[in-house]
This record gives sequence, structure tokens and C-alpha cells, in this order.
Amino acid sequence: MVSLIYDKRAMPIYWEILDKKGSSNLEEQKRVLEKILTVLSGHKIVVLGDREFCSVSLGTWLQEQSLYFCLRQKQSTNVKTKEGIYQEMRELGLSPGTKLFLHDVNITKEKGFGEFNLAGKWKKTYRGFQTKEPWYILTNFGDLETAIMAYQKRFDIEEMFRDFKSGGYSLEGSQLAPKYLSKLIIVIAIAYTSATLQGKKIKNMGIQKYVTRPEKRYKGQRRHSSFYVGQHLYHWLQLHQMFPKNIEELMQISRYRLKDYIKGQRAISLALSTF
Repeated sequence: MVSLIYDKRAMPIYWEILDKKGSSNLEEQKRVLEKILTVLSGHKIVVLGDREFCSVSLGTWLQEQSLYFCLRQKQSTNVKTKEGIYQEMRELGLSPGTKLFLHDVNITKEKGFGEFNLAGKWKKTYRGFQTKEPWYILTNFGDLETAIMAYQKRFDIEEMFRDFKSGGYSLEGSQLAPKYLSKLIIVIAIAYTSATLQGKKIKNMGIQKYVTRPEKRYKGQRRHSSFYVGQHLYHWLQLHQMFPKNIEELMQISRYRLKDYIKGQRAISLALSTF
């Protein structure tokens, strides 16, 4: 699946259902990427991939397409040091809270590939929590900060799959045949993208507090995503349509809240304009 990262979420734009178990191969990865390159031509593209997409061959191909990339590598992958010795990346000496950046190095012992840059980072221990292992990222960015900043956006894809579960889509539990699974993904992709875009509009309009519960902004607390806001927008408008008379009666009883009621009505009008 290829997803476009937008507003801290990833929106599916192309996918293929493979008739096999395990990871995709280079040809399958190239085929999927080629499908979207023409659609996104004219834009600066950065391809982010986890360890399923770690091959040097893919990095070489992406470089030939004039694309930026950040591909996470396995710790067992070999890198050639300045001394001309190959060693596994896990032996490069990273420890929690440290980082490194190697320019123009050979990755793997296979011949025929050019040189790449390698970014490495092991997050420091925070509040007693320590990540199990560091990142080793094959990239053609020229510095560590840019490579790390780009690769961090890959976790917006993890948020997308989490939303697929919490959003009530139950994609993993569908157990559908490939033919029907692809059709279900189309429906989910449309619904997910629509909710995300509408949620973004609601935030920009400044009426988010009417749609979702207020957020307590403690340091480090995650804010409501645009998808979350967009998804709750439907429920909020539904409730308003179901109980208009009840709301009017309450306003007759509590006249001192009339000003808030008018503000809420204005928020509803703005929300309806997003459809």
C-alpha cells in the first residue's frame, strides 16, 4: 500500500492485494510505486519505508527516479567502514541517546551498487522507557536531522492503521477474499480521507470544541487528530437533527444560555458548509 502523509495521518492512494504470504519483492514494490509517480509528478516526493523495503536495490532505483528516500535497515545489514571492513550495523556503537551519520558508504556486501548515506539514531531513555533498538536509515538526504525528521513521519502510517481499527472499519477482522477485500479498502479509503479533510476544515474554522470533547493540553498529551474530529462531526450533526425540539425546549427553560445556543447554531451552519 502507498499512502500520502497529510496532517499527521496517512491517506491510502494505491494498493495491491498480493496472493502470497510474507514480504513483497523489489519488482512488486517498483510496480506499485510507478503507478503513483505519474499522479504525483511535479511534486517533491520522499519515499519512506520500514524494514520490508530495506533493499539497496530499491534505494538505487529510487535514486534513478530522482526521488528522496528514507528506508529503515535491519541491524544485521552490513556497512563498509572507512577502513574497508564490513561490519553489521548493530556494531556501529550506538547506545540510547546517541546518533550518527555516515556519508557515501557501501551497504551490504553485494557488488554493483553505488554509495549511500546512513543515518542512525537511538532515542534516549525517557521516564524509564527505553526503545529496544536504534534506527538505521538508508537515505540520500545530506544530513542527519533531515533524514530523521522525514523518517519520523512514517509513524503517521501506523496511526492510520490504528484509526482503521478504532474507527469501526474492522479491516483486519473482515476475513474477505482478496477480490472483495480490495473493494472494502476503497470504501474505507474514501471514508477515511473524507473524515480527515473535513476534520481539518473544522479545526481551521475554530469550532472543534463544539464537535469533540475539550482537550486538556498537558505537556506531551496527544491532541485530537483531524480524522477523530471529522468522524465525530457526523455523530454531532446527527444528534442535532434528532432532537431539535428538545433543544428548543431546553433553551426556553434556560434563557441565560441562549447566547451559547446561538453560538452553537452558528457552529452547525459552518460545519454543514464542509459537505
